[in-house]
Amino acid sequence: MAKTPAQRIKKHGSKAAVPQHHLPPVINPTTGRSPQKARNNSNLIVIAGVAASLFLFWYVHLLTLDQLRDLTGLAMPDSLVGGFDTSYVGELHAAMNDDARGQLNYVHKTAGTLFPLIFGFTWLLLIGTNVATKSLRWILWAVPLLFVVVRLWGNVAIDAALAAGTPDAGQVALASALTVAGWVLFVLSLLAGAAAVFLGKKPAAGSATAAPPQ
Repeated sequence: MAKTPAQRIKKHGSKAAVPQHHLPPVINPTTGRSPQKARNNSNLIVIAGVAASLFLFWYVHLLTLDQLRDLTGLAMPDSLVGGFDTSYVGELHAAMNDDARGQLNYVHKTAGTLFPLIFGFTWLLLIGTNVATKSLRWILWAVPLLFVVVRLWGNVAIDAALAAGTPDAGQVALASALTVAGWVLFVLSLLAGAAAVFLGKKPAAGSATAAPPQ
């Protein structure tokens, strides 16, 4: 009967031959997720998000709102980077029938909602992937987050301002301010994304040129 390792040690002391047992590795190295692979996956999601954001921006501003402008002879409030006043809203309300206002409201609830949400998510991922410093990352994240909130709020404010036959000065001022702020935050979000990409490439370039340790 074969002796156990403990019995062999007791009988032969330090000269006992104890078989070594090797456990199989727990982690399969072929399925390991390296940081570079995770970064590549994030980049693929960012690319898809950028493509979707570009399409939705084109659909909302360069297609649908442009068609409504051709229909009414006036630009839609969403396209006015410099804002608008009560007289403009009154003139636009008179030029639009119920169907046109319903179409604008439908755009705000569909593509007009999807665009800021997808754009905001994409920019959060872009910044989070490329910016390592936590404080700076949160500062850059604040810009697209504010853009999403302001843009969605602006959609509701524009619909409310156009709904009344006689425009309310307070509603028009709010809708105009949110429209201007939305465009400003959109531009700042683009700059924040560009800064994040620059910061993400900077360490990689430095590590590639670093001399190997002797």
